[in-house]
Amino acid sequence: MTSDTAPKSVAYVTVDVFTDERFAGNQLAVMSDARGLSDRQMQAIATEFGYSEATFVLPPRDPANTAEVRIFTPTTEIPFAGHPNVGTAFVLGGQKEIFGRAPGEILRFEEKAGLVEATLLREGGVVVGATIVVPRSLTVGPEIDADTIAACASLAPEAVSRRVHAPTRLSVGLPFAVAEIKDVATLSSAQPNVTAFQAANARYKPEEDSFSLFLYARSAEAPWQIRARMFAPLDNVNEDPATGSASAALSAHLVSLVPEQDIDVEIIIEQGVEMGRRSLIGAHVRKQGGVVRKVSLSGQCVSAMRGLIDL
Repeated sequence: MTSDTAPKSVAYVTVDVFTDERFAGNQLAVMSDARGLSDRQMQAIATEFGYSEATFVLPPRDPANTAEVRIFTPTTEIPFAGHPNVGTAFVLGGQKEIFGRAPGEILRFEEKAGLVEATLLREGGVVVGATIVVPRSLTVGPEIDADTIAACASLAPEAVSRRVHAPTRLSVGLPFAVAEIKDVATLSSAQPNVTAFQAANARYKPEEDSFSLFLYARSAEAPWQIRARMFAPLDNVNEDPATGSASAALSAHLVSLVPEQDIDVEIIIEQGVEMGRRSLIGAHVRKQGGVVRKVSLSGQCVSAMRGLIDL
């Protein structure tokens, strides 16, 4: 790229994802035309925003698809995440065109984890959110010891429940350590311990990213209504108000463990409450022949800010 062709500025939009209320949910910065930006500039912009993720939209490599979408945390590029896909679909779906073409009702994003399909959600003809299908099948393991989970969350080891499954790594495109906490009150008291996260990262670091922890609690009376929190201090995300990829992985895992061989389950994950940014993530899991075949995530979005970044 020469200095004559490099962009002097890039437009951005920020949206609040998994909410219908502005200044709630999970913040996302979307650069809907990132042509001409270098990898270094994309990372610098994501770091400047400081949100859990920012997305950069490029023309698709395959013209049958809508766009290539690259996702950056404040520290690194990642292969997939839930709220960046929902929010990016919301932004692009509200545009008249995407790289010279009308967006349509189904958008297909090329990402490092694979092809992500997003269907727009509308109310009165207006785009209000999106449903995405996760790009990879669930992977489970290795298990993670309860003492490590508890130390990372500043909790006592007995706060970690094994009544349904052991703490373990789960992924549908991005890995998380996932553990059930005995009740919502205990979950709400959790606080990330960076020193413990560094120790956990040395022992359990996944290939795709640093050690991140997704905790949840639910009752026997309402097993498909879940409260959750996610900590990723090693990615400069002390706490995330909505984590779609972890929610999808947890939902798939829980449905895989029920005895029914064929079942469709709708799950609601409430997150961000302790941060004052309440989020509602809808997950749909289809299990056929004892195997989880499809996992989708749904959520509403609200536009928050827009402007130009000087380069």
